[in-house]
Formats: sequence, C-alpha cells, structure tokens
Amino acid sequence: MRIGLMIGSDKERSRADRLTGLLDDGKAAETDGFASFWIPQVPGYLDAMTAVALLGQVTERIEIGTAVVPIQTRHPLIMAQQALTTAVACTGRFTLGIGPSHHWIITDQLGLPYDKPASLVRDYLDVLDAAFAGPGPIAVDNNSFGVHSPVDITDRFSVDVLVAALGPTMLRIAGERAGGTILWMADERAIGDYVVRRITDAATAAGRTGIRVVAGVPVALCSNSEVDIAREYASEVLGHADFSPNYVRLLEHGDAQDVGDTMAAGDESSVLARLRSYRDAGVTDLAVRVVPLGDDAKTRSESRRRTQAFVASLVPEFASGA
Repeated sequence: MRIGLMIGSDKERSRADRLTGLLDDGKAAETDGFASFWIPQVPGYLDAMTAVALLGQVTERIEIGTAVVPIQTRHPLIMAQQALTTAVACTGRFTLGIGPSHHWIITDQLGLPYDKPASLVRDYLDVLDAAFAGPGPIAVDNNSFGVHSPVDITDRFSVDVLVAALGPTMLRIAGERAGGTILWMADERAIGDYVVRRITDAATAAGRTGIRVVAGVPVALCSNSEVDIAREYASEVLGHADFSPNYVRLLEHGDAQDVGDTMAAGDESSVLARLRSYRDAGVTDLAVRVVPLGDDAKTRSESRRRTQAFVASLVPEFASGA
C-alpha cells in the first residue's frame, strides 16, 4: 500500500499565504517520502488542477492528483485540455480524479442539474478517453456530448483517471472504464466487502488489471484518552455524512456512522493498527488527511507536524508490503 497525503482548505493560513503554503506542503510531502499528494476541489477555495500544475513545477518525484474535480463544472474536452497541460507541468506524474459530486454542490450551490450522474460519467469518459488517446482529431457523439475537435497538447504524457465511486453502478464504471476509484468516508468493512469486490469484479470482466483503490482517511496522533474527542472533531470539521445521501448509502455497507469513525486516531500503535486494517481490506493507496488537534493555532500546528512525521516513518513498511 502506497501512502500519500490529502489536504483540504487551510483556514489557519491567511488568504495571501494559502497557495504558497500549499506548494510548501507538497514539497515537504515529497521530501518526507510520501508517494502521492492529493488536492480536492473545495467549493470556493483554490482551484485544484491549477495548484497541481504549479506543484508539478517545484517537485520531481511525487505523484500529484485531484480528489476530486466535479465533472459538471467543466466540459469534458476542456477538462481534457487542462488535464493534459497539467500532466506536462507534472512531467507525467498527474492523476485526474473526477466524480459527479453531490446535489448540494451541483444544484444547491451552482444551480446545475444533478440528473442521472452515472450516465453522465459514462458519456464524459467517452470524451476523455478519446482526448487522452493521443494528439489528433476527436469525434464523440453520445447522449450528453457532441465533440468534433482536434487535440494537440502532448505526445509524451497521457493522464490516468480515477473516478469517485460510492454506489454499485459507479463502482462498475470505475472498474470497467477507469484506473480505479477514490474514496472518502469508507471504513474497512465497506471497502473490503463492498468496494473492492464490486470494482474488482467489474475490472476482471472487462479484462482490466492494476485497479487502484485510493482511500482518504483522517489521521491524528494523540493519546488514547483523546480518541473520542478526535473523532468528534473530525466529523465536525470534515463534514457530516448526513449532508450527502451518497455518503449515507456508502456508510451503510460498513460499521462507521460518520467520517470520524473512519479515522486512525490514538497513539502510535493504535494508528499503525488502523492503517494496517485498511491495507488488509484492499486499499492500494492511502491518502492521509492529517487532522491537527488543539485549542490554538500553535498547538494544532505542532499536532500536525507530529502526525505527519509519524505517518511518514511508516511509508517504507507499507511500500515493502510488510
């Protein structure tokens, strides 16, 4: 299991410092030995793919990905142009994570329809597949798009695509059509008994191998007496499941009730044991979302450094398959 970092919106930093701070975080992740660095498209915050492209210019090794970009906000050809350009900026280290998002973002915030998201994902992938196949003309006509346009960006790099998949139809699409899935708010039982089984079956039927299961997991190194407080805090700051019926349905396949229940929290042995359980459930890539604890910014900053340093120390063990 490869271990990477996932970030979010950083309200501890001033607006003027957020982009440079993000780039510093990515460079630090590479220095610390993490395999990947995942940037979500947070509503109203820094644009994820722009940040990825900039980070690609100041790093050399680490994989950099979006987790995830809502497909309704960009035409698939425009998404492909931006993704290919980003891949060039990252010298081929970019992974495009996309998904149909949630009704409260697409409809309530943006005023766009949230109809038949799975069908839209299929049609969207038709265009991306054609655009990522190499320079040349594209001709795609399906129920959602009619695209007749050239693409001439790079013949050195393509783009790996991961699809956020929570339901059975989306997991089938991810297994059949993409490189895998990116998860959030899924515990070990939901991943092992539901996600991995369904996506693997779909990939096998389509003759595909090497499917990735990237799981975003909150982590906090703390005393074991603070675990309940840490879980409650994680659920509060990272978003309760009841905001999205999609997450509620995913949680029903596991034992967790909210995002805090998916958290690896406690002392070193407790965190290590939880991360191993995710590996054993079939996670190929862990995207650690460090949750800093404390009553003030200085204490939270120290908490973040301790947790990140400890997780970084585990990277070799998990990379070796031990």
